[in-house]
Amino acid sequence: MNQENKHRFTGATRYVLDDELAGIVNISIALQMPLLLKGEPGTGKTMLAHAIAESLQMPFIVLNVKSSMKLIDALYQYDTLTRLNDSRFGDSNRDVSNIEEYIKMGKIGQSFTSEERTVLLIDEIDKADTDFQDDMLDVLDQMEFDIIEIDKTIRATHRPVIIITSNAKKDLSDPFLGRCNFHHIAFPDPKMMRKIINVHFPEIDSDLMENAVDTFYKLREIDSVEKRPATRELINWIRALHADPDFKPKRLVKGEVPFLGVLFKKSQDYERAGQVISRKRLF
Repeated sequence: MNQENKHRFTGATRYVLDDELAGIVNISIALQMPLLLKGEPGTGKTMLAHAIAESLQMPFIVLNVKSSMKLIDALYQYDTLTRLNDSRFGDSNRDVSNIEEYIKMGKIGQSFTSEERTVLLIDEIDKADTDFQDDMLDVLDQMEFDIIEIDKTIRATHRPVIIITSNAKKDLSDPFLGRCNFHHIAFPDPKMMRKIINVHFPEIDSDLMENAVDTFYKLREIDSVEKRPATRELINWIRALHADPDFKPKRLVKGEVPFLGVLFKKSQDYERAGQVISRKRLF
């Protein structure tokens, strides 16, 4: 086994990992292939990348994909404006005749030029157009790109561990899918959710845990909700309940749901949940 394949991901301090997910992470690292993670928001896709970096003790770099992003922005930027100002006013220590001094690496460029192997998270790739997706994977396959302004090729010092996330808002191209390993992270069932909560709140009161988790899943089943509460909302909600000295877990059994705004972030969802609760249709 070569040096790069000695790294194995076994979980992190605040990430609950199942065997199937651990397996696909480790085989992706061994095969040096990007791992594409799909799942609804709040299923822990981004947190997994954080956990891999923590577990493998690697620097963590995040490329947040935007709909208007061009691939070159992820590779490098040539700061022409600063160079122009330096040439006009002459108050910089940089040599304006040396274009390389005005080249700044983007997130992919940073992962290639890092002195250490990194974990590179490419977050929400489904926001980008097909050309961006396919061209990006060409760069990641070849582990190099050209800076045309200085006629220089940047080659990766170390191949990063590449995690790509998608909220499945639109389909990805077949060539893109064919060049990645894939895993769908399903929303945690109540049993898994209790394990997650125990990691975040190891001394949580059992009544608070059971009643909060039970109420949470009932709230997620409300019809006509655009953005159902996710794991991070449940964690924050339990934190809010725990911080309220007047709160009693039995209130949840009675259909009283305080701090509803911690769970529902859209006005229409907040109103819809409030209506269901007020009409005692939740329990």
